[in-house]
Amino acid sequence: NGIGERAGNCALEEIVMALRVRQDVFHADTGVVSQRLVPTSRLVAGITGMVVQRNKAIVGQNAFAHEAGIHQDGILKEPRTYEIMRPEDVGFSRSDLVLGKHSGRAALAARAKALGYELTPEQLDRVFQEFKILADKKKEVYDGDLAALIEQQTRVVPDTWTLESYSLTVGTQRVPEVTMTLRRADNEVRTVTLSAGDGPVDAVFLAIEKLTGISVACRDFRVHSVTVGKDALGEVQVQVEYNGDIYRGRGVSTDSLEASAKAFLNAINRILAKNHQPKATAAKPAG
Repeated sequence: NGIGERAGNCALEEIVMALRVRQDVFHADTGVVSQRLVPTSRLVAGITGMVVQRNKAIVGQNAFAHEAGIHQDGILKEPRTYEIMRPEDVGFSRSDLVLGKHSGRAALAARAKALGYELTPEQLDRVFQEFKILADKKKEVYDGDLAALIEQQTRVVPDTWTLESYSLTVGTQRVPEVTMTLRRADNEVRTVTLSAGDGPVDAVFLAIEKLTGISVACRDFRVHSVTVGKDALGEVQVQVEYNGDIYRGRGVSTDSLEASAKAFLNAINRILAKNHQPKATAAKPAG
């Protein structure tokens, strides 16, 4: 039946699953508990120090991983579209829909739901746009990254001001120079360039205050990594005081300074939303 000829070039797990999946052809079974294949493979790898290649058939980390949008959509609708066996049958908990730059809305919506978020079509569109921007910067978007994006995009505070761009020049024993461009809700774009601040973050905050016309006292500033790796998404949380009240802001980005600007703007927008200020006095466009 051809089994002997193929066995020499196949690992045990491949033989086991070939017989299991194609019972209609081979009419044979090894009796091996296939659900222990992945745990056993990891045990052997740990003992021998030989790492299992990601693309190894059956037990490799990528064996049931799908990144392409069309593949993810097919798996969500009918797993057998791209998988001739279930990941649970070899010891994996589920198929891994890798969120990357090739992923589509279907996979994003499914992962968001798995994380406990129910997104409206409008919210999904906003999150998807930010997700694609992040996916161009990172090879893989983790659950922590996605949760941070969702929470940022689904906040109820209206964005009176949004960040368009910034550039910053800093150096040892040098006053930072920042050029900041913001867009107001009425689509008016304003830019300011200034040299000020004790460091890059302070310079960014001063530029935002200049453009929005809102001066605050920063009471707390925290930054931490949402996920792992050198391309990890950074989250910044700020706490500012305005007219005796405390306002909090939050921003995320792979660029910690951009995250800082977004967090500070988030706090400014909360101030404007509460105080119903129609238009803040802002600096005139540079130049």
